[in-house]
Amino acid sequence: MKTLYYHQFKLIGHTYLLATTAKGLAFVGSADKDLKELSKFYSDVQLIDDESKLTKIATELKAYLSGKLEKFDVELDVSGTAFQESVWKALEQIPYGQTRNYTQIAEEIHKPKAVRAVGSAIGKNPVLMVIPCHRVITKAGKVGQYRGGAVMKEHLLDLESHLK
Repeated sequence: MKTLYYHQFKLIGHTYLLATTAKGLAFVGSADKDLKELSKFYSDVQLIDDESKLTKIATELKAYLSGKLEKFDVELDVSGTAFQESVWKALEQIPYGQTRNYTQIAEEIHKPKAVRAVGSAIGKNPVLMVIPCHRVITKAGKVGQYRGGAVMKEHLLDLESHLK
């Protein structure tokens, strides 16, 4: 059974649930959500509340949310299908303050007809903000879907665009 060390941190007016394994960061939750959100990504795991194992990422996340950090420096321990992982790698290449649309991501991973599947893979990203899925918008320039909700996504896009 996999062990996840988790803790809820109060950062910039919101609570964020973070979780890690011994190998690396495994989960960043949406603003003000609880363990129920984590359980959608990880079932059959042992959960241990251990703030000390998450202090570094909490510090980085606070700096990011304050506009003082553009790129996270943490080891990740996330896994998905080969397709999902290819999408997540493409997301990691989107520079701070820039956006891409779902079609561009599909083309980048050489699956131009898989636009809906790209959207689905983005929705399975367990580490919000660290793998910057908020930087993907619709072809029409609309915010689109986001696990953290449209308000959170708009806030992150605004944060990045105003602090460049």
